Amino acid sequence: MASFLRPLVALVALVAAVRGWGKDVSTAVISVENGGPWGEWGEPEFCPKGLYAVGFQLKVQPPQGFFGDDTALNAVRLLCANGAVATAGEGPRGTWSSPLSCNRGHLTAFRLRVEASRGLWDDTAANNVDMACSDGRVLEGQGGRAGTWGNWSSSCPHGGGICGLRTRLEAPQRGGDDTALNSVDMFCCP
Repeated sequence: MASFLRPLVALVALVAAVRGWGKDVSTAVISVENGGPWGEWGEPEFCPKGLYAVGFQLKVQPPQGFFGDDTALNAVRLLCANGAVATAGEGPRGTWSSPLSCNRGHLTAFRLRVEASRGLWDDTAANNVDMACSDGRVLEGQGGRAGTWGNWSSSCPHGGGICGLRTRLEAPQRGGDDTALNSVDMFCCP
């Protein structure tokens, strides 16, 4: 794709209306360009109507050694302002990290650390997530170290906040090379 079209594509993705958070509220999608290629997009999950996500947790499988099959990041859980959680798609491996929360405000943007395809070697795809708070603080995820950080997503428009997510998740391959979570989209509510 021509480089001058990328900002236009990102803008179109940002303003695409997706129904959620209640049928009477339109949400905007924010995404990153470096997600992994495997798996299927699942259904979105949202915080209760009127509430933003104020923090998050990651479900991560630690490195399995030279002969093990690493999946790294298996899920992302949004922590909503009232204590509810939103988790869209969850791989079977790993444990939940400690919760990370904004001191004030809510989540507004994110970035993803992804390992590119390694050919015949073990692939992990998404390894970590960082998220930005409306007060300017950055919450650094406690995921894996493989791969490289992509660019930050756009921030939620018009002072809104992240209220939901959907994930691209590869199902277990039954003897093949598993990757689990590959990419994430976040939903912004006004």
